[in-house]
Amino acid sequence: MSLILGIETSCDECSASVLIHEGAGYAPISISTYSQIELHQPYGGVVPEVASRNHLEQIDPVIWDALGRAKVEVADLDAIAVTNRPGLIGALLVGVTAAKALAYASKKPLVPVHHLEGHLMSAFLRSPKTGVPKIEFPAVFLLASGGHTNLHCIENAPELWEATVLRDSLAGCSMDDAAGEAFDKSAKILGFPYPGGKWIDEESSKGGNPAAFDLPRGLKQKDSLSFSFSGLKTAVALLAQRLLKEGVLQAALPDVCASVQEAIVDPLIRKTLTLQKMKSAKTIVVVGGVAANSRLRARFSAESPVPVVYPDLQYCTDNAAMIAAAGAVRYAQGHGLKASDFLKLNAFAIAEH
Repeated sequence: MSLILGIETSCDECSASVLIHEGAGYAPISISTYSQIELHQPYGGVVPEVASRNHLEQIDPVIWDALGRAKVEVADLDAIAVTNRPGLIGALLVGVTAAKALAYASKKPLVPVHHLEGHLMSAFLRSPKTGVPKIEFPAVFLLASGGHTNLHCIENAPELWEATVLRDSLAGCSMDDAAGEAFDKSAKILGFPYPGGKWIDEESSKGGNPAAFDLPRGLKQKDSLSFSFSGLKTAVALLAQRLLKEGVLQAALPDVCASVQEAIVDPLIRKTLTLQKMKSAKTIVVVGGVAANSRLRARFSAESPVPVVYPDLQYCTDNAAMIAAAGAVRYAQGHGLKASDFLKLNAFAIAEH
């Protein structure tokens, strides 16, 4: 058994979590997260400088709150895990610097974690409601968040993942905007606050017709597992302008939102099911903030021939529990940095290993 502290500051969530790793179980015993949504709402999106400065203010209280909730001391920890890529470089540096200082002072191993690997691990976190997730391999992972839209086919359990698992398992990715970005930017055009995904979901639920407006789907070729949402924003802007000019935009909002949502969800569903069939995958796993979308879940429930697994809603968005879980895997594999090495650890904005 190991006790891991995870730290996450890659974007606009400052989060820390204490997790117990035992065998194939990943059980968060505390999580403390400070969300910056209210700070960024006036700007309609994340402002990197604002995010970085707020992380500086919140990082210490968040870490000590997570330790306090777990009723553990730093001395009780086996390792400290921290996101060091990808993300906003200033935001990442706050978390990495705090983790390095804490690890150095306490003489604990430090484990760098790839943020996307953390999202994959979110599906393995023990749920207070359902317990340990049942994921059979090979499994197809749809990672759909504000910054990334990836399809992975993974052959085995996390304990056997190589350091290059993200690269080796990648089957498709977004060529431009991520699915979460498409939601946020479309919502901004329609007058909703940031983040926009939940508002589009809520407005769509007011009797919206997903077939009311024909919005574009990029890369519709059957053999393509990549995604493109670049043309959607322009189409939504032109549609909104036309409906506003006609004086019917407000009345048509449920239909518009349902059509936007369908244009984003449809390729996510189709390409995931295509990969599942190609690889004869036994499970589909959906992670990232877009995993909370009700239309995505409804369509997977209706159309998937295999079980579909989601993290608890609190683990869909950026959080430190998933970082602690990914760190626990790497720590168990012997990848924790020693004191002579971890002061050299840096942060990187890019996603590659």
